[in-house]
Amino acid sequence: MQQLLTQFLEHLRYERNLSEHTLRNYQSDLQQFYDYLAPANPKTGKRNEPALAALDHITIREWLATLHAAEKQKTSIARKLSALRTFFQFLVREGLLEMNPAKLVSTPRLEKKLPTHLSIEEAIRFIETPDLETDLGKRDRAMLELMYATGVRVAELTTLNVSDVDLHNRLIRVTGKRRKQRIIPFGDPAGDAIRGYLAVREKFLLHAPISKRDDEVLFLNYQGTRITTRSVGRMVEKYIRICAGRHAISPHALRHSFATHLLDSGADLRDIQELLGHARLSTTQIYTHVSMEKLVEVYDKAHPKA
Repeated sequence: MQQLLTQFLEHLRYERNLSEHTLRNYQSDLQQFYDYLAPANPKTGKRNEPALAALDHITIREWLATLHAAEKQKTSIARKLSALRTFFQFLVREGLLEMNPAKLVSTPRLEKKLPTHLSIEEAIRFIETPDLETDLGKRDRAMLELMYATGVRVAELTTLNVSDVDLHNRLIRVTGKRRKQRIIPFGDPAGDAIRGYLAVREKFLLHAPISKRDDEVLFLNYQGTRITTRSVGRMVEKYIRICAGRHAISPHALRHSFATHLLDSGADLRDIQELLGHARLSTTQIYTHVSMEKLVEVYDKAHPKA
């Protein structure tokens, strides 16, 4: 079965063009299932390979029950079940199974959580926190401005190259999920912040080892190499402490704020869907619930009969 898992991951990487982040999730979830089915002997390290034909929906339910007992989050369990469904469907397509047993297992009912977003005033105050007298402050300001101006995911931000930015026309080319590209406009504040960072970017590159130097990378860390999503998260936490504002801010909160503020200002939902890179409109529609909450709040405060 381990060999089949490897073939499946290669299929996802080369035929479906999934991101490395998604591939790691698939690998982790399926490896956990394999470890459950065939635990290694503590003395010999050997496993009793499970027979594919013996895998049924009852086995899958029993595994999910152990995850529930371990108090794993429902979102995590749902993701693991989705990975199993995709894996078994691959085996059906390859003629190794007659049917997909995971299709007979219901997905856990998930609570719908509204996305955390900032008010316009909070977003501006937070974005303007970095110290522009320092090179790091200029870089951080450029990243925060661009995240709020375009709604890009953190993973999309960190994969940007200099050639992806068109400062003259104020556009960026973003490579999103499944390698799908989209063009997003940005405003003058983001453009000015990027120019300010590009003026000092060469100083970051000087710290990079010659073997790792990449002149194309847009956002660099203090070592002169491409900044990671984890580093962006730490950067956001740093400015939360300095700003002393809301403590529910995450890099993704700027993406949610981007979408919510556009919708509040009258932007069309389908245009927001395109800007965010959502495959389905239903994913974008969650922002209508956020705006509805605001509408109800305004009504309660303003209407004499509320």
